[in-house]
Amino acid sequence: MHDNVRARLAKDTIFKGIVCLFAFVSLLPLFLILYYITRNGIAVINWEFLTSLPRPTGETGGGVFNAIVGTLVLIVLSGALSIPCGIAAGVYLAEHQAGKLGNAIRLSVVVLQGTPSIVIGIIAYLWIVGPLKTFSAFSGGIALAVMMLPVIVKTTEETLKLVPYHLKEASLALGVPYYRTMLKVVLPSGMSGILTGILLSVARITGETAPLLFTAFGNQFMNVNIFKPIDSLPYRIFYYAMSPYPEWHSFAWGASFILVVLTLSLNLVARGISAKWKIQY
Repeated sequence: MHDNVRARLAKDTIFKGIVCLFAFVSLLPLFLILYYITRNGIAVINWEFLTSLPRPTGETGGGVFNAIVGTLVLIVLSGALSIPCGIAAGVYLAEHQAGKLGNAIRLSVVVLQGTPSIVIGIIAYLWIVGPLKTFSAFSGGIALAVMMLPVIVKTTEETLKLVPYHLKEASLALGVPYYRTMLKVVLPSGMSGILTGILLSVARITGETAPLLFTAFGNQFMNVNIFKPIDSLPYRIFYYAMSPYPEWHSFAWGASFILVVLTLSLNLVARGISAKWKIQY
């Protein structure tokens, strides 16, 4: 009997060890990537690098200030385009869980979420860049907004499904109109999950390069006009990494470090919001 118990305990210990080993192996690539980017990129980071514009070929120094500003402009623009539409679609799906239109929207969200980013970039090029006959931040914002939509729609729908139905019933029973009930009762109750989805969608698009090659294209100069080409950190990394100059290669590592820090920060904030303001009734 005791031998049987010891054998079972030994198997349990071995199984736990195997699970911990595979968990460590799955995290190891992330730690190696972060270590390599930090080791090569943090040495480049200084005040001049963060506040200077790129220098012409042959001149030393320069920075990525225009790329940082361009990335922020693209995030704000894509958020302004996608957040209202995504939340509205999520509310509709949460309120209409059956029906042909709801099923069609869900299918569209799933397909859109699995669409490669470069395909979305080509579509934005055909829709926006071609007719306007110029690359622009506006076309880049539309491409990134399309990529944000599935995450926002899905998180909004799933969050609002967790809101107890009796809150909505109580509001309607008091004579509150439906639209005020949704805006004042249901949406605020699920705001933590909605904010988490928005931050996760922003984190997803922050490092996208392929759509921007067909839309925003990049700009060596400072630009905040959304109807002209604009620079971004992913494009600047691509541009510097493809160059034959060692100094520009180091600049690519520095820009990569900034981008990784920004993406990790957004993910950590999203996780914090989700854990701290989790819906509990």
